[in-house]
Amino acid sequence: MADDSPPRPAPEENEVRSAPAGESESVLSVTPHRPPRSKRTRPLIVVGALVVLVGALLVWRHLARFESTDDAQVDVHLYPVSARVSGYVLKVNVDDNQYVPQGTVLVEIDPKDYELAVARAQADLANAEATAQSLKITVPITSVNTTSQLQSTASDVEAANAGIIAAEKQLTAAHAQLEEAEATDVRAQNDQQRYKVLVDKQEVSNQVYDQALATAKASTAAVAAARANESAAEQSVRQAHSRLAQSQASHQYAETGPEQVHSTQARVQAAIADVQQKRAALAQAELNLSYTKIVAPVSGQVNKTVVVGMNVQPGQQLLTVVPLDQVWITANFKETQLKHMRVGQKAEIDVDASGQTFKGHVDSIAGATGPVFSLLPPENATGNYVKIVQRIPVKIVLEPGQNHDHQLRPGMNVVPTVTVQ
Repeated sequence: MADDSPPRPAPEENEVRSAPAGESESVLSVTPHRPPRSKRTRPLIVVGALVVLVGALLVWRHLARFESTDDAQVDVHLYPVSARVSGYVLKVNVDDNQYVPQGTVLVEIDPKDYELAVARAQADLANAEATAQSLKITVPITSVNTTSQLQSTASDVEAANAGIIAAEKQLTAAHAQLEEAEATDVRAQNDQQRYKVLVDKQEVSNQVYDQALATAKASTAAVAAARANESAAEQSVRQAHSRLAQSQASHQYAETGPEQVHSTQARVQAAIADVQQKRAALAQAELNLSYTKIVAPVSGQVNKTVVVGMNVQPGQQLLTVVPLDQVWITANFKETQLKHMRVGQKAEIDVDASGQTFKGHVDSIAGATGPVFSLLPPENATGNYVKIVQRIPVKIVLEPGQNHDHQLRPGMNVVPTVTVQ
C-alpha cells in the first residue's frame, strides 16, 4: 500500500537531513552549499539603481534644454485714434469689436467750415499771385526808365553847364557894351556942355549944338540899353545856374535808379514770399479738410468711444484700434533662467484660453528687470534688503502665419517654453 503520510518538505540549503531510525549516524548525508538570497539580489539592485540614475540623468538633460514660465501674457501696441480738428461728428462708420483694414474711414466730421476755409485760402493765393506777377513786370520797366533817366539828366547837366558858360559870355559882352556906352555918353555929355558954352558965346551955330545935344541924348539912351542888356545877361546867368542845380538834382535822383530797381526786386521777392505763405495756408486748409475724415492707422479691431452728435476737439481720443496681426508674447522669466537664453531661440507658446500651441522665437531681452520700469522702483540701499529672484521681460514673436485666425488677444495668459540648448 502506498504511504498515506503527507510528503515531507524538501530540505533547505545547508540543512542536515536526519537519518531514519535504525540507520547509523555515520551515514547521514549533507546537501550542497548555496549562497544566501541577499547576495544573489544585490547585483540586480545595483543594475536597477544604475538604470534609474541614467534615466534620471537623461530626463534632467532633456528638461534642461527648455525654460518655461507661467508669468507671461499676450501684448500689442494699441493705436489710439484721436481727432486732429474740432467739429461736429456726422458719421461713425464702425461698431465695437469690428475688424477694419488699414485706411478705412472710421469717423466723419462736418466739413463745411473747412471747405469755406479752403475756398478763402484759394482766393488769397490767387490775389497774391496776381500781385507778384504785376511786380515782376515793373522790374524791367523800372530798370529801363532809370537808365534812360540817368542818361537824360546827364545830358541836362552838360547842357546847363554850357548854358552857364554862354550866359556868362553874354554877361561879359553886355558889361563891355555898357562900359563902352558909358564912355560914349560921358564924351557926348562933355561935348554937349562945351557946345552949349560955345553957342552962348555964339562961336558955333545952334545946329552944331543941337547935333551935340542929340548925340548926348542918344548916348544916354545907349547907356540905359546897355545896362538893361547887362541886367538881362545877369538874369540869364542866374537862370543857367538854376537850371544846372535842377539838372544836377535830377541827375542825382536818376543815379538812385539801381537802388530803385533793387527796391522793386525786393518787393517782388516779398510778393513771392507772400505767395508761398498763401500757398502754405491753402495746403493747411486742405489738410484740415482731409482731417475731417478719420481713418484707421492700421488693420485691427475697433473699440470706440465716439457717437454721432459729439463736438470733438483736437487731440480728443475717439477710438482704439487693436492690431491683432502684430501681437507678441511678453514672458517674465526669472533671472536664473536666462543663463543660456539667446535671441533667435525657438519657443512654443501654450495658450490657456484655447489650449492651442503656437510657435515663435525669442526676439529680444529687456534691458532691465520689471521693477526698474515701475513707478516706484525698489531701493536696496535702504538697509531693508531681502534678496528676491528678479524677473526680466523677454519678447517672443510668433512665426509668420501662426495667428492667422486672430485667436491670440492682448492680455491672455500663456505659457511659453523656450528651447535654450
